[in-house]
Amino acid sequence: MITAAAPSPEVGTPAVNISIFVLFVVVTLVIVYRVSRGPSSASDYYTAGHNFTGPQNGIAISGDYLSAASFLGIAGAIAVNGYDGFLYSIGFLVAWLTALLLVAELLRNTGRYTMGDVLAFRMRQRPVRAAAAVSTLVVSLFYLLAQMAGAGGLVALLLGINSTVGKSLVIAVVGAVMIVYVLYGGMRGTTWVQIIKATLLVVGTAVITVWVLGIFGFNLSALFGAADASSSKELINAGNQYGKKPLDFISLALALVLGTAGLPHILMRFYTVPNAKEARRSVQWAIWIIGIFYLFTLVVGYGAPALVPGGAQAIANAPGKENAAAPLLAYAVGGTLLLGIIAAVAFATILAVVAGLTITASASFAHDLYANVIKEGRPEPGMEVKVARRTALVIGALAIIGGILALGQNVAFLVALAFAIAASANLPTLLYSLFWKRFNTTGSLFSMYGGLAICLLLIVFSPAVSGSETSMLGADVDFAIFPLSNPGIVSIPASFLLGIIGTYVGRREPADEERYAEMEVRSMTGAGSEGATAH
Repeated sequence: MITAAAPSPEVGTPAVNISIFVLFVVVTLVIVYRVSRGPSSASDYYTAGHNFTGPQNGIAISGDYLSAASFLGIAGAIAVNGYDGFLYSIGFLVAWLTALLLVAELLRNTGRYTMGDVLAFRMRQRPVRAAAAVSTLVVSLFYLLAQMAGAGGLVALLLGINSTVGKSLVIAVVGAVMIVYVLYGGMRGTTWVQIIKATLLVVGTAVITVWVLGIFGFNLSALFGAADASSSKELINAGNQYGKKPLDFISLALALVLGTAGLPHILMRFYTVPNAKEARRSVQWAIWIIGIFYLFTLVVGYGAPALVPGGAQAIANAPGKENAAAPLLAYAVGGTLLLGIIAAVAFATILAVVAGLTITASASFAHDLYANVIKEGRPEPGMEVKVARRTALVIGALAIIGGILALGQNVAFLVALAFAIAASANLPTLLYSLFWKRFNTTGSLFSMYGGLAICLLLIVFSPAVSGSETSMLGADVDFAIFPLSNPGIVSIPASFLLGIIGTYVGRREPADEERYAEMEVRSMTGAGSEGATAH
């Protein structure tokens, strides 16, 4: 075990780091401005007019999906816990098979802008749209917590900021830039930011991967051995994080594998393409890009303790904690310039994902709640987009506050909680709506509200929030009566069960079978889906 002192809180040259950050923000803001000029209808703002190709959307999806959790959180989890950290990569990747096989094409054929469109196709419109909007807002806010916490930790590392006030100010700046992207760029501008970010992220991570492998003569065994020698834990063996908690692992795995198919900001991306064929191509492109990237995280994660002075302990003690592993590795192998580039890529990652989440949440509120529940499908011309933009401001403020509270948490762990909520509140209802003829409005409300409530309640009373050194409130506050850090093993089956119970408790509506038959034809063939509105 190497016991060298942790590195200085300030890594690299702050002036260089800030310059690269500012350059990226300025360039992307110019791109957002140029691609987003012209009229902004609801279709333009929410789905970029359905004008992106499958490959373009696939790259953008990977940009939306490869968040701070993928780049900072997983690398950090592997650096500190070894094999157990790589389980996040496996779970996030396998989840795409669920999305491809179960929802991508069917969703594109039956909806228009949001998940609420799909549910409202055959259910009573106002209650299910309200439930879909509530669920979307909660999932998006939880996901935003992870990104904002990652931003705070990253910039704290690069600028040597250790005070809570300084980190909070960083999170506020990230939130402000993200709001500008969403307000002026809509989905078209946000998509191009995600395409640029995905390209930079994969290329940047590939450079570090090849560099690290080159140092060890492209010998993975030598890399793993050096990483193992740098830590008090056996990083090449399983069990460092979940060895004594197998139920925690199973619960996490369920949340990761099933959560992607219920994530609102991923589901909304399927509407930016013109047809179901392009939606399917989008997922295929996304799987390849995401799969290659997650192989890179294995090398980055093990390379960090092997090459960073002080090893795994130095990473755990750095500003940003585990989330600092990838930037510290970049500095160790490539010095100030590579650190600045990788840090800018990580910052771009956070900005792009946060923008995607914000536009999804604001679209769901404006389209589902305002336009179709409050205005009963007859909003004043132009008002729906105005409401979406105002909602983005509110969501940005909430994300800033939540990000400050979540500082210091591993971002992959925080994202896993968002996956659990998505899998509990959204996935059962979507699958039942698409594949079960008997399913009705009561079943969908039982499943969505019940799954959401159970999941949130278990999270509040779990070790994720209180009772341990790694919890959000610390060890001094302890009301953790639920033993698992991720509630997926309880909340996901409960949501499926509640959907069945609600369906048989609720009454069957006369038009149910007719609407289901129409939905089945449309979902399988795409007939009538172009420009269709929900019933």
